Amino acid sequence: MEAASAAPAGVTKARAVGVKAQPIAEVAADNAQTWSTGVEELDRVLGGGIVSGAVVLLAGEPGVGKSTLLLDVASKAAQQTRTVLYVTGEESASQVRLRAERIGALRPRLLLTAETDLSTVLGHVEDVQPDLLVVDSVQTIASDAVESSAGSVSQVREVAASLIRVAKERGMATLLVGHVTKDGSIAGPRVLEHLVDVVCQFEGDRHSRLRLVRAVKNRYGPTDEVGCFDLSEVGIVGLTDPSGLFVSQHAQPVPGTCVTVTLEGRRPLVSEVQALVAPTAGSNPRRATSGLDNSRVSMILAVLERRAGARLANNDVYVSTVGGVRIAEPSCDLAVALAVAGAAIDRPLAPGTIAVGEVGLAGEVRPVAGVGRRLAEAARLGFTSAFVPVGTRDAAPAPEGMVVYEVPDVLTALSRATFPLVGSRGERG
Repeated sequence: MEAASAAPAGVTKARAVGVKAQPIAEVAADNAQTWSTGVEELDRVLGGGIVSGAVVLLAGEPGVGKSTLLLDVASKAAQQTRTVLYVTGEESASQVRLRAERIGALRPRLLLTAETDLSTVLGHVEDVQPDLLVVDSVQTIASDAVESSAGSVSQVREVAASLIRVAKERGMATLLVGHVTKDGSIAGPRVLEHLVDVVCQFEGDRHSRLRLVRAVKNRYGPTDEVGCFDLSEVGIVGLTDPSGLFVSQHAQPVPGTCVTVTLEGRRPLVSEVQALVAPTAGSNPRRATSGLDNSRVSMILAVLERRAGARLANNDVYVSTVGGVRIAEPSCDLAVALAVAGAAIDRPLAPGTIAVGEVGLAGEVRPVAGVGRRLAEAARLGFTSAFVPVGTRDAAPAPEGMVVYEVPDVLTALSRATFPLVGSRGERG
């Protein structure tokens, strides 16, 4: 006869405890120490370095430089006398070896294998016992226990779960490369992002050398830091001061240009906005943008026409950033307005001028976050005057050597810049 205390069918029974729970203050933290990857910009994003036993997922579009970055990280870790196992499932070992030779990543403690079978990968981990495991990529590894092709949702879930379990058991830091879909999201099950400790997004235009790495999830550090890298034929190099990439050099002031300061995470970046206004050759004027949100630029053009008297309806307008940088935040609105206005009347801004502020539909200039850091970065690079929203000087005193003009609206900004009402005298129309 079945005992009365037996659990009903389908209900999980309690199991005897192997290791008793203990007060949190008595739990040893030695196995969760952070160590530097040797790549300063990546350490910035990770929160100071990588934690032993942590699993980091690095996702990005094809050709953006994920494999090059992680090969460089593996090389730097091996140079620190750590044992590194690099598993490539996308390329042959010879191809990876050629890239390592090109970027100077040949190290005795960097071990390389080309495998796509999960069991074999785990066997290599047992044999090598690495301090750092790099898997390029998680979508190319398959398990015999799952009846589907590599890269499917069930395969990615099984492979990731197995690698994470081994990483936690051994205290082995693990870096996984992840593919992305056409809309930019990480391929595979959404649970993959929940399982790993850190998710980093690798961004960059394939026509530009600039690459940005930002953490969208980080259990060990902040998610508002951004790492900047320069990708070239000889490898990938961290940029501790990337602002110079986004500002062009002119012997004389050029109409249609204005410099602004954006915030990527907590890092201020000085960027230049360029505009060109030309008479249209057809019945429908063109509105072309590069590096900026097209709908937001269209809104600013409408504000200039309605609130500042600009005559742009019969002109093509082109607005672009310099150096391939993408500006998503609205703090560049005022710089776009000044650049377009200057291009429309063929008059340049005074040298050494920046503009920071969000523009509303009523023409007002709204405050933005982190103005103090923005002005300090601009002053460090030699800029001497700034157009900012009202109230900025109370929140952030002007840096030494910089004159700050508070402007309540676009019309006041144009007046301060000595731009007459665009089209008011018929220069362009």
